[in-house]
Amino acid sequence: MRRSFMKTTTSFVCQECGYESPEWLGKCPECGTWNSLREFKSQVSNAKSQNYTSNLKTFGTQDLMPKNLSEIKFEKKSRLLTGFSEMDGVLGGGLVNGSVTLLAGDPGIGKSTLLLQMALTVASRLPHYSDDARKSGSKLKERIRSLNESRLSKESILEARSGSTFSSSENGQALSVLYISGEESEEQIKLRAERLSPGLKNQNLLLLSATNVDAIQQVVQNLKPSLIIVDSIQTMESEALTGLSGSVGQVRYAALSFIRTAKSLNIPVIIVGHVTKEGMVAGPMILSHMVDTVLFLEGEKATGTRILRSLKNRFGPVDEVGIFVMEGNGMAEVKTPEQFFLSKEQKSVPGSVLVSTIEGTRAFLVELQSLVVFSKFPLPRRVAIGIDNRRLELLLAVLQKHCRLPFETMDVFVNVAGGLKIQDPGTDLGICLSLFSSFKNIGLGKLVCIGEVGLLGELRNVPFLDKRIKEAKKLGFRNIVSAKTAKTLNEVIKSIQ
Repeated sequence: MRRSFMKTTTSFVCQECGYESPEWLGKCPECGTWNSLREFKSQVSNAKSQNYTSNLKTFGTQDLMPKNLSEIKFEKKSRLLTGFSEMDGVLGGGLVNGSVTLLAGDPGIGKSTLLLQMALTVASRLPHYSDDARKSGSKLKERIRSLNESRLSKESILEARSGSTFSSSENGQALSVLYISGEESEEQIKLRAERLSPGLKNQNLLLLSATNVDAIQQVVQNLKPSLIIVDSIQTMESEALTGLSGSVGQVRYAALSFIRTAKSLNIPVIIVGHVTKEGMVAGPMILSHMVDTVLFLEGEKATGTRILRSLKNRFGPVDEVGIFVMEGNGMAEVKTPEQFFLSKEQKSVPGSVLVSTIEGTRAFLVELQSLVVFSKFPLPRRVAIGIDNRRLELLLAVLQKHCRLPFETMDVFVNVAGGLKIQDPGTDLGICLSLFSSFKNIGLGKLVCIGEVGLLGELRNVPFLDKRIKEAKKLGFRNIVSAKTAKTLNEVIKSIQ
């Protein structure tokens, strides 16, 4: 009888693209990032390699059979509503059963608050547990938590599952929401839940404070809840791998475990991910490729405006946005997001111009503010908040070349009111006119600008032009300048002088 042993293999994984190398490299050959390779150790048992050939014969040759495209039957996926219409719109109609969603954002931006409110809303719509099932579930969680803390074997954890049953729906899933936190205790989560929903006594929201992935999987296999929330993936770890929580290997293993659980049990899973100082999801870049949906929560902490943006979605539109406001009692969705970024009183102020921008499938009217002053420095300053600084430099060069405006001696400041970050080239005309308005110190009135400005000073058509114009007219704005009304930027500036 052969004795099984654990063999440790070492590789280096790029945190940006997931490229693996047997040795350390200063520059990743796949994505070209410097100093991005981190050491990754994994342990493999020789028993797995011994049974590889037999498993290949029994599983690979019998079960892996390709199917003709016409033979595959498509079934429409059911969705779970989150309780926020803005979030449901970003997801494409709600959470798809069996999907894995990654929610990322800066620290303190409101990720945990939004998910806890969503968990409370979803749990309140589910039928309540029976008293016997609730007591059985509490005993099960306490037993597994004690086993996890004492670091006993998986066999002992499996024994704790025996004899515990939960009330479930017809498809075998428990009528509950499981909120797993590796950063906060259960008492802290309850205190925040009472602040968000005072007086709410919900019996369908189950809290679990744990970081052991293997023990958590046993709890999930027994409960089979309707929704799983993991906060956060960087705090999860397993004893099967070396390294601390948050390392490349631990993050990949934990993410793969929850993905397998979601697909096998047909349960939607939401994973919270931290971000780096560059604004990227912490951990390996492959994490974003593994999940079905990637959501990013952004905004300025001082303003309270929060924007939920879809960066990847296999079940809905991409680049869709949802508008929220952080208040004292939690997140509140904006009922009229099309008018949210407009000031209540539209005055004719120099440097202020309205633009119509597209975010996802919706058109928004946004106010652009510019300030142009004489510079006392040899190199004038260019400050852009909410737009790309390189785009501002390009438009200043076009104004200086084709409109004869001396911006080479001026300090220029541009801001997007409301905290929205714009990457739409259709706002180029609005940026140019706001700079001209501030430089000449003249107000443009209720003017809406739509158009992309080329390097030759021409105005170019932008996508969804009719949709932008329709939204502006719906809000009462009739004076609209676009590529339909003028051909060049110089022509527009001469008409408003």
